Amino acid sequence: MTDGRTALVLTGGGARAAYQVGVLVAIRDVWGKRSGNPFPILCGTSAGAVNAVALAAYSADFDAAVRKLAFIWRNFHVDQVYRADTAAVVRSVTRWGSAIFLGWLFHQVPRSLLDNEPLRALLTAMLDFGAIDRAIADGHLRAVSVTASGYTSGESLSFFQGVPALEPWRRAQRVGLRASLAVDHLLASSAIPFVFPAVRLHREYFGDGSMRQQAPVSPAIHLGARRILVIGAGRRGEEARQRTYDYPSPAQVAGHAMASIFLDGLTTDLERLERINATLAALPPGAREAAGIPLRPIETLVIAPSQRLEYIAARYRNALPPALRLVLRGVGATRRNGSMLLSYLLFERSYTRALVELGYRDAMARRGEIARFLGLDSVQGRSSD
Repeated sequence: MTDGRTALVLTGGGARAAYQVGVLVAIRDVWGKRSGNPFPILCGTSAGAVNAVALAAYSADFDAAVRKLAFIWRNFHVDQVYRADTAAVVRSVTRWGSAIFLGWLFHQVPRSLLDNEPLRALLTAMLDFGAIDRAIADGHLRAVSVTASGYTSGESLSFFQGVPALEPWRRAQRVGLRASLAVDHLLASSAIPFVFPAVRLHREYFGDGSMRQQAPVSPAIHLGARRILVIGAGRRGEEARQRTYDYPSPAQVAGHAMASIFLDGLTTDLERLERINATLAALPPGAREAAGIPLRPIETLVIAPSQRLEYIAARYRNALPPALRLVLRGVGATRRNGSMLLSYLLFERSYTRALVELGYRDAMARRGEIARFLGLDSVQGRSSD
C-alpha cells in the first residue's frame, strides 16, 4: 500500500484533461474496494489543476472523487466552460477586430478571446475548498499544489496547501508558496494565453501554469514525493516527419505553440529525472550520503495517450456551437492539420467521452504496472462506471 509519499501529477491541456479522468477511473478499478487515498500528494497544472483539487477535496473517498470527476467530464458542454453562443462570439470577434484596426484610437486591449465566467460558476458550485484542510487534518492528504505563471515576474509559482511541516521553496524561476486554494487559483492556472483572461492573485496577474514550467514534476518532489505517477496529455516519443506542401494555417501555428507550452516541458523534465536516477543508481551504497549529495531516487510511472488527441478532436468538430465552429474553421482549426488548437477547446461530451474511454483503455493495458507502483499485492476486479 502507499506510504504517504506517493504523488499524482496532472498536466495541462484544456479539454484534453478528460484523458486524465479515464486513467483515474482505471486506477480506481485497480485500487478496488481498499480504503484510503492512493495519492496523498496531488499536483496539477492548468486543467490538470482542476482535477487535482477535486481529488484533494474528496480525498477521504477516492472512489467518490473519481465518480464525481467522471460524471462531469462525460457530460461536458462548452457553455459550462466559456460563453460560445452567437452573441458572445460576435462580441469577441468585434472586440479583437476593433483592437487590431482601431486600437490606436480607443486604446482598448481585449483581455481574452473567450469569456470563462461559466467555468467560475461551475467550480464554485462543484468544489468544497474547505474540505482540503479537513482532509489534511484527518490524514487523507499530505499536500495539493496548483501551478500558475506570473506575467510580470515570469516565475512559475506553485501554490500549495498541505501539512504544517512543508516549507516554501525558491529555485531559478520556480517558487513554492503556501496558500489557501480557491477558485481564482484554478482560473489562473488554466488561463490559456489569449484564450482565457489572466487572473490577479496577490500583487500579480497570472496565466496558464504550463507556460514557463520547465520542471512540472518538481512541485511533487518539493512536497515530499518519493514515487510519482504522471498522467500526460500528449503522446510521448518521436514521430516520423511527414512531407507537406501547404502553408501552415493560423490554427496549426497556434496549436504548435500550445504543444510547446503544454507538452514539451514534461518530456524534458522526465528525461532529466531519469538521468538523475541513473546516476544515483550507479553510486556505491553509502557514497551519496558520504559525498553530501542531497538527491534521492524518485520512482516514476508515466501514462500518456496512445493516440493523437488532436486527430480524435477533428472527428468531433461538428459538436461545437455553430458560431464558434465558423470562427475556428476560418483559422483552419477544423482541418486535420490544425486540430491541435481544437483539441484544447472542444469541451463537448462526444469528444471528452472518447478521451475518457481512451484513458481507461490505456491505463488498463498497464494495470499490472499500476498495481506494482501502488504497492498492491493483487489486482481486484471491478467494472468501470
